[in-house]
Amino acid sequence: MTASDQIGSVTPVRRRPYGLLLVATPVLLVAWLVIWPIISAVIQTVWTTTPQGQGAVSLDTYSFFFSDGYSLSNLSMTLWTTGVCAVLLLVVCLPIALYLRFSNTRVAVYVQGLAIFPMFVPSIILSFAFIRVLGPNGTVDLLLNSVGLPHIRSPYLTPWGPVIGLVWDNIPLTVLILLSGLGSVSNQAVEAARDVGAGTLALLWHIILPRISNSILVAISFAVLGIFSAFTLPYILGPAAPEMMGPFMQRTFRELLEPKTAITQAVVTFGFCIVFGLFYVRSVAKNRAA
Repeated sequence: MTASDQIGSVTPVRRRPYGLLLVATPVLLVAWLVIWPIISAVIQTVWTTTPQGQGAVSLDTYSFFFSDGYSLSNLSMTLWTTGVCAVLLLVVCLPIALYLRFSNTRVAVYVQGLAIFPMFVPSIILSFAFIRVLGPNGTVDLLLNSVGLPHIRSPYLTPWGPVIGLVWDNIPLTVLILLSGLGSVSNQAVEAARDVGAGTLALLWHIILPRISNSILVAISFAVLGIFSAFTLPYILGPAAPEMMGPFMQRTFRELLEPKTAITQAVVTFGFCIVFGLFYVRSVAKNRAA
């Protein structure tokens, strides 16, 4: 028997499904704790019982939501806050990540520590600090008054209050994701671009940004998902009306005692969040395919 015949006669090795068993528990937990509650919520909002005791499909709760001016103003407030926070996070965190990636000085260590610090501060503590510093008669007002300058209009209890708090709260995760993406930008590529005369803007636009586009998309997706469903910071720092969807759902459920309406608001919120979740899934699938 030749060597080729021996190789051809080798029976294929049967792969045992150990990998599937390892992921079975988390998949079942996700299906039980995430997917099933979503399906149940959708069913509760579209299925109603008639006075005769018969079940029927009804979209009355969604019709009310999208025809109610107050509900739409709260949704618009949430979308505005989310969009502004996403832009500000990118403007603030990208320069920080670039500096941390290409700087080898001792100052970079302290900058990284300051950038990560908000991750260890609970939202309720952040809210209290915000009120004490930027609230009426806070530290900023006292300092301005001590040098004879007029008071500033406090962002506390205005739409800009949650924006400032949410941006500060999401800086650590955004910086870490961008910094991870910048790890794929080699120093050799940067030096080669500089050798042929590329300036700072050209280097950023043609070398760095194309390689971290997926990281930027992932960072913005995570930030948007967290901001859109935020509760503590908008509840404490934001105005009473209009309000973001998180406080709106809580007030509808606990104060107005309308659980079905609150579930409808949650489903609408999930519908917007799933769009950004699909961007994240697409980015991960693209990276694996590459």
